[in-house]
Amino acid sequence: MRRLLLPVSLGLSLFATAQKTGNPASFAKSITAEDMKRHLYIIAGAEMEGRDTPSPGLEKAADYIENHFKSLGLLPGNNGSYRQTYPLYKDSMTSATLKVNGTGFTLTKDFQPQLSMSHTSELRFSEVVFAGYGIVDGELDAYKDLNVRGKLVMIVDGAPATYKPTTQGFNSPAGMPAKVAKAQEKGAAAVLVVYGNFPRNTFNASGNYNMNGYPASVYPQTFSISSSVAATILGLTGTNVIDKMKAEPIAPAVYKANIDMGFTKTTLTASASNVIAVLEGTDKKDEYIFLTSHYDHVGKRPDGTIYYGADDDGSGTTGILELAEAFAKAKAAGKGPRRTVVFMTVSGEEKGLWGSAYYANHPIFPLEKTSVDLNIDMIGRIGEEYLKDKDSANFVYIIGDDKLSTDLTPITDAANKNVKLKLDRKYNDLNDRNRFYYRSDHYNFAEKGVPIIFYFNGVHADYHRPTDTPDKINYPLMAKRGQLVFYTAWEMANRNEMLKRDLKLDKPKGF
Repeated sequence: MRRLLLPVSLGLSLFATAQKTGNPASFAKSITAEDMKRHLYIIAGAEMEGRDTPSPGLEKAADYIENHFKSLGLLPGNNGSYRQTYPLYKDSMTSATLKVNGTGFTLTKDFQPQLSMSHTSELRFSEVVFAGYGIVDGELDAYKDLNVRGKLVMIVDGAPATYKPTTQGFNSPAGMPAKVAKAQEKGAAAVLVVYGNFPRNTFNASGNYNMNGYPASVYPQTFSISSSVAATILGLTGTNVIDKMKAEPIAPAVYKANIDMGFTKTTLTASASNVIAVLEGTDKKDEYIFLTSHYDHVGKRPDGTIYYGADDDGSGTTGILELAEAFAKAKAAGKGPRRTVVFMTVSGEEKGLWGSAYYANHPIFPLEKTSVDLNIDMIGRIGEEYLKDKDSANFVYIIGDDKLSTDLTPITDAANKNVKLKLDRKYNDLNDRNRFYYRSDHYNFAEKGVPIIFYFNGVHADYHRPTDTPDKINYPLMAKRGQLVFYTAWEMANRNEMLKRDLKLDKPKGF
């Protein structure tokens, strides 16, 4: 019985809130398909060149967003600035050498440094510790009875045929990153990884941008090597070592050889920014409602092909622009929200949730006073699962509203009475193979304990392709989804209490 009463009482609460702050319907209606189309054709236009992080196109998009916020009279969100800037670092190799017993080997033909794991150094070793596949997982321990602290370790790519990893994907103990991390944990100074795909055609001496310019610790110096280099070091044991390991594991052992490993690199520093604007609240202005999206995408190819990113996430960015306008109109009409609403478009999402991670670790507004983050990432299309569904033009995925706060679901359901979308919660399952809950910027808020909701339309044939263009957007549906976020944010900005934080987030294994 109480379960039936809850939506009714919440609906009365929404009505009471509306009586105090004005009817939100007129402001919600300002979120229109026409305005969204106008914004998105600019944000996802050719001039923005795919909005890579960092890039001139990204800066043009940031300027457009900032100017829109200014035109609405919103306050700058970072101590007088609309930008929260964070540094980026890009390593480029200038030289690399590998010698065994005085004999030099050739880059790409015989060896390649792992650029992201290596650092400027000249190392010399008189022996190498062979540790098989280098896997530590359950009962399998490649380092059992081995002392590798301060030593050079050699491991082989791959895994035993009968091995079943306890964790799949990038975090699998059989993956090269996990193997090197385990060698680091064991104290190895350097690692040689034997691969069967030598000689290689090319080596990109320039790495990708990253945020970790000052790591707390460094990986062991890590080189990939050919089977012939392994044979030079291990002798007869190392001949066809990859095939031998498949047939019968080679026992761990220490092999004598004089090995020189040299590597130098230079680092280029750049920056990117989150664009943040604030609409100050009234009697609860020291509490905050965050509305977020990412305005970056994946840029363009060397041949000039642009990845426009209209849905991902030009649609969410356009949603933030329209939400900002709706709230600004409410305030101009004397019906502004009680809590402060923060509109934040972040960069670097496609690289690894960079911008939101930087904000979560360098918050401008107290996270303990941040009631919620409503994050919009892809709301302009019909996902592949709904292409033939009767609700194809009237749905949205709601992700995360059953986590961290029991307030989220009833508020969402009550707000949806205004727009009547089908709310699909299938991706609330943390064990879903897509793991969408972890793949957008809300997650960096959730990890800090801030309740979140993620609005999403599902993937489609143009996802992360140059064909994700503004002409394929369903603008009426996009506007309706934006209105749902507005009604939800309106209630959360005007209710008497912040959202409860009464649920624990249990992560699946591997996170």
